Amino acid sequence: MTRQLTSTLMMVRPASFMLNTQTAVNNYYQKAIAGLTPGRAQEQALAEFDAFAQKLEENDIEVIMVQDTPDPETPDAIFPNNWVSFHHDGSLALYPMYAPNRRQERRADINDILAGYGFDITRVVDFTHFEKKNKFLEGTGSMILDRDNHIVYAALSERTHPDVLQAFCEEFSYTPVTFRALQTVGNERLPIYHTNVMMCLTDKLAVVCLDSIDDEGERQELVASLEKTGKTIVPISEEQVNHFAGNMLGVKSRSGEACMIMSQAALDSLTPDQKATIEADYRIIASPLTTIEALGGGSARCMLAEIFLPKK
Repeated sequence: MTRQLTSTLMMVRPASFMLNTQTAVNNYYQKAIAGLTPGRAQEQALAEFDAFAQKLEENDIEVIMVQDTPDPETPDAIFPNNWVSFHHDGSLALYPMYAPNRRQERRADINDILAGYGFDITRVVDFTHFEKKNKFLEGTGSMILDRDNHIVYAALSERTHPDVLQAFCEEFSYTPVTFRALQTVGNERLPIYHTNVMMCLTDKLAVVCLDSIDDEGERQELVASLEKTGKTIVPISEEQVNHFAGNMLGVKSRSGEACMIMSQAALDSLTPDQKATIEADYRIIASPLTTIEALGGGSARCMLAEIFLPKK
């Protein structure tokens, strides 16, 4: 029985979504939309968010909805998987965030909210003290967790520091596999800000942009680990990464059906063979996230915090 897929997701319904200039310095997927006011950006993002959440519920996936607050203003609150993760042993982990205004997304009431749904949080593991050292690890944006094999895959960047990653691995008994994933920006090869933009891992598949790993040794090490753990590798191109094809999430419905969640842009970018490989084991659930992807530089997976906590 795999421990990789959950049927319960937490989402944060945005109150002040807009382009975050503090994250745009190294998230090269963020793009301004000409003529779009902040108020209109929030309206469009909220409509996309609500339609996405409704589609998940219609597909028998439990969504725990948390409403963002207008104060403090948190333009990226829609991406909760960067500040928190929930684990099978009852642990809740809090993470150090690169952008100061994203640190305000962490909610002191999260324990009470989840307890209200019957979840049992037995301990809080707080890594946020690393912010004082300017060392960051942005949750399951920075880390792709193989929960069955206790391996963590991580593309090192300004937002994924090896010291914090090592602290996570020691606390949760994971083995790290690290590499550098790059994208072309102008004439430069620069780090991809989050691992989950270029890689998705389920119980059976690894959807990954191997072309973004320029170092052959690192690329081979990643492939060897994935093959050793029995994953079918679905290679995607850098152009597909630009359409958030790496930003997928495998889940299961309440009835146990395996599903793959992605944006409509990600789905539209897949080749027939890639789509067939995914659909051999997962029902695809896709929803348009055009405004969120452009201004936020993140997509479907970033909007979903997986809950693996035990029930009381």
